[in-house]
Amino acid sequence: MRRNFWLYLLFVLVGIVTGSMVMEISAGVPWLSWLSYGLEFGTPSPFVLDLQVLGLTLGITVNITISHVIFAVLAILLGRLILQD
Repeated sequence: MRRNFWLYLLFVLVGIVTGSMVMEISAGVPWLSWLSYGLEFGTPSPFVLDLQVLGLTLGITVNITISHVIFAVLAILLGRLILQD
C-alpha cells in the first residue's frame, strides 16, 4: 500500500513536469495556446523577517494550467494501468 502511494506520487510529478514542458512548447503555437491557460495564485510578495543575525523569507506561488491537469490525469491513469493489483 505504502509503495503504491510513492509510485503514484512519482507518476503525478512526472505528469506535472511533462505538462510544464508541453505548456512552454505550445505557448507560441496559435492552435495549441489553449494548453497554457491557467491560474496563478499565492502571496504577491514574500513575507520577510529580518533579525539582523538571521533572515527568513517565506512565500509561495502555485501555477495550474490546463496542460498540468491533463498530464497529471494521464499519469494517474497510466499508473493505474501499470500498477494493477
